[in-house]
This record gives sequence, structure tokens and C-alpha cells, in this order.
Amino acid sequence: MGRVSAVRRYNIYGRAVLYSVAVALFTISPIAAARDDAGVIQTVAPLFASHSPLLVTIEAPLTTLMEERPKEEYLNGTLSFSANDGTKHTLDLKIRTRGKFRWKKKHCDFAPIRLNLRKKQVVDTEFSGQDKLKLVTHCKNKNSKYEQFVLREYLAYRFLNVMTDTSFHVRLLQINYIDTEGAKPMTKVGFLIEDDDDVAERNSLHVIKTGDISYDDIDPKAQNFVNVFQYMIRNTEFSLVNAEPGEFCCHNIDLLSATKGVPFTPLPYDFDFSGMVNAPYAAPNPRLEIQDVRQRLFRGLCANNELLPDTLKRFIDNRDAIFGVVDNLELLSSRSRRDVTRDLNLFYARISQAKSVDASFIKRCNDSL
Repeated sequence: MGRVSAVRRYNIYGRAVLYSVAVALFTISPIAAARDDAGVIQTVAPLFASHSPLLVTIEAPLTTLMEERPKEEYLNGTLSFSANDGTKHTLDLKIRTRGKFRWKKKHCDFAPIRLNLRKKQVVDTEFSGQDKLKLVTHCKNKNSKYEQFVLREYLAYRFLNVMTDTSFHVRLLQINYIDTEGAKPMTKVGFLIEDDDDVAERNSLHVIKTGDISYDDIDPKAQNFVNVFQYMIRNTEFSLVNAEPGEFCCHNIDLLSATKGVPFTPLPYDFDFSGMVNAPYAAPNPRLEIQDVRQRLFRGLCANNELLPDTLKRFIDNRDAIFGVVDNLELLSSRSRRDVTRDLNLFYARISQAKSVDASFIKRCNDSL
């Protein structure tokens, strides 16, 4: 029998605002184990226990989905895949579009997707314990280089995974899209992102939903780590403290907490505007002092400079694991592999020399943001 545990979302005042139930232990094949930042052994859901691409087929009215781009109403479809033992599974699927920038037709032919699975059907499958999942898609149907942008963004999530378990697990997919309305089938790369409730549960934390916060509300070590990580991948499209209009805090950052209040741990996501991905549509925030997303800009606070040596050591200690993620991603093109490797080499050269650390971090920090 599996163990059922409750996950609650809390606002800044500690009041529960959403209740959901998630299966924590399953009766299917062994679940991979991982240690969190405190050394506690965690269980990893079957879907995210492997980094091998999973071949799936999504069959749905894709023409209507991409023409109408519903964000509330789900369309009906199926999700098919084969288990490791060769058993074939076909699951009922509800599907809709999601996102903001990539949701717009002027930017992407194919919008990001939200998958909604039936809990009773996923038991004892690769998708055990999963319900609603975000799917990162390829954006342009007729330009294969956009699949490389998907893979580069996938790498950013995987870099976080090797440095901290307080991060979104991801699973790479090779997806056969079959349009029940008659459009030509296509096979594209994509990846699934773990639900934030599951990230919280793995780390014995709570998801926090609130408006704008202050930097004093965020754990200093965690914010310093996130700022250096964003610098590594050349990303400035995020805010640790400000929410977008009508949404919860923060921009491309979720908030987790052990206490249902401060201090918060930032949980970053959505890296397609980073210079490491270097998507054609990406542009820097006009309020920042950079002209191109390929430029690095450290957005950390000067008040946290004393934490920099330990923060940078954390990246140095994980250098081999990070390069290993790149080496092991076979679907990367030679150009993507070369570009990402060069990016990482430049970053590591910069954080390994006191002079460049002083010039790029200490002297570029912010008194306030």
C-alpha cells in the first residue's frame, strides 16, 4: 500500500489557501533515492527517477488546441507510452495551453501545454503520483533549432538538480504528436516539469502564495545561490521579490518555506530568456544595463557579499557534475554542446580568480534592487 500525504499551500500569514493530496510512496518498481541539502534521503517519483528520454505519443485535437489556445477549458486526448518491461499504456488525457510569452501566436506556432492525468489510471505506471504537469514544447514547428533551445533550457533545470534538491525535477520526452483533426503528425523534443507541491513535499516545505516581498524575507544563502546560478546561465528575466500584476510572487520564482512564513526559499524556473538558451525572441529587460541576453549581469545584494566565497565554492565543487550533465545529453547538437560548454568554461574561469570575482560580483552588486 502506498502512503498518502497532504500538501498545503500557504499565504504569507500562514493560512492554508489550497489543499491537494499527493501519493508519496508507490507500490511500483523501486523509486530512486536522493539526498536533500541537509543529507536527508528523499524519494523521487518514477517519472523523474530517470534522465533517459521517454518516448510518448500525445493524440488530441491539436489544430483546435493551437488555434484557440484555451487556458481554462481542457480538450480530451490520450497519452501513450511503453514501460521499461515493454508494457504499453494508454492513459486518458485532458490538455490545454499555458504560458505567457510563448503562449502568443506571434511568438510560437506551438504553445506550452498543461497535461491533466487521471490519478486512478497512472497507478503502477511511469506516471504514478502525477496529476497536472507542465510540458515545455518546441515553439516553432518547422525550425528544428527550436528543439535545441528546449534542450538548453532543460539543461538549466538539470544544473540546479545536481546542486540542490530544492529545485524542479524534469523529464525529457520525445513526443509523437498525432492530431485527431487530420494535421500531419510530428515528433518533437519536450520536457515535463515537476509540480511545485511535489518539490515542497520532497523537502518538507510549504508552497507560499503571496504578493510582493522584501529581500529581508528571503534566506540570504538561498538568494545568493539563485543570483549566482542566474549569472551562470546568463539570465536576468526574474525577480526574487516582485510579482507580476495580478499574480503571486515572484517573477519566474516560486517561494517555499519551512515555517509557512519567512524566511522564504526561492525556487527558480522558466529559463528560455537566458543567454545560455539564446532563443531568437529573447531580449533583456530594458530597465537593466545590458543590451543583449548574452551579457552577464550579477543581480545579487552587496549585503550578501560575505556569503560569496561559500556560494562560489558550491559551484566549483559541482563543476564536474554540471559538465557531466552536458556530456550525457546525447540529443544536443554539436553547436549547442560547444556553446554551452564555452559558456560554462567562461563562468568557471571568472569565479576561480579573485580579480574577476571582485570585478564581476563584488563591484557589481546592488545596494538595493
